[in-house]
Amino acid sequence: MSESPFVLRDAGGQVNYRKERGRNGETAAAAFLEQRRVRILLRNYRCPFGEIDLIGKEKDTILIIEVKMRSDREQGYACEAVDARKQYKICRIYDYFRMQYRLDEYVPVRFDVVEVDGRYDCRWIRNAFPYQY
Repeated sequence: MSESPFVLRDAGGQVNYRKERGRNGETAAAAFLEQRRVRILLRNYRCPFGEIDLIGKEKDTILIIEVKMRSDREQGYACEAVDARKQYKICRIYDYFRMQYRLDEYVPVRFDVVEVDGRYDCRWIRNAFPYQY
């Protein structure tokens, strides 16, 4: 069996399984959301402040989606990793995105988290946190 051409390797040529699992988790989350009528606008949006995993749209609402993976519950719930500091950072990245794409400040936005387990099953937490000023 040949190796996928999309395998992530580090500078030394070693397979980076953690990044690959993360990317597969984001792919599973995007497919899960699309099945629920969310239009995925961007994946891995990057700016000087960091990265947003997925940006989507549900009806007229922009969705800022953080994808978190956990292989088992011994590590806790994936959404617990989105603490106040991470929420604040995601909001700053959203601010940059909003300005870059010239979105009106009245465009509805929601901050969601999608938990992905070791079998790539997804759990969608809508309104996971409010906008942090």
